Amino acid sequence: MLFAIDFLIILAVVVVDQLVKFWVATNISMDAVHQVIPGIFSLTNIRNNGAAWSILEGKTTFFYLITVVALVVLLYFLYQTRGHWLYQISLSLIVAGAFGNFIDRVRLKYVVDMFQLDFINFPIFNVADFSLTIGVIVLFIAIFKEDRLES
Repeated sequence: MLFAIDFLIILAVVVVDQLVKFWVATNISMDAVHQVIPGIFSLTNIRNNGAAWSILEGKTTFFYLITVVALVVLLYFLYQTRGHWLYQISLSLIVAGAFGNFIDRVRLKYVVDMFQLDFINFPIFNVADFSLTIGVIVLFIAIFKEDRLES
């Protein structure tokens, strides 16, 4: 039963990610910035050929390889953690984020990013990136919680 929930989390995040990216790509001009909350949050449309802050820009083959390896390892861990709901939620979010950006890289050769925090110097990100980040935070919580239980 829980494995079905993992699949639903992954599917929901990937679908939302792809829909938001499609909406942004069709409704916001490239590099245009639309303030949503002035001084705090904007929507923009950029193409990211690298990772955060455009590091490793243009290394598409590297991203293909590392993502496939990461997805295989993550799916293995997801299977191995059946019954540990916090691990499964975290890994499902991480898988969804990795897969959402992988779809862009395969289909477009770049990742569509759109969420811009105007009050700090932070990379523009997308739903998949947000899912990855939340997944990693939840994973740290799960590990910390497990370590406390074992102590």
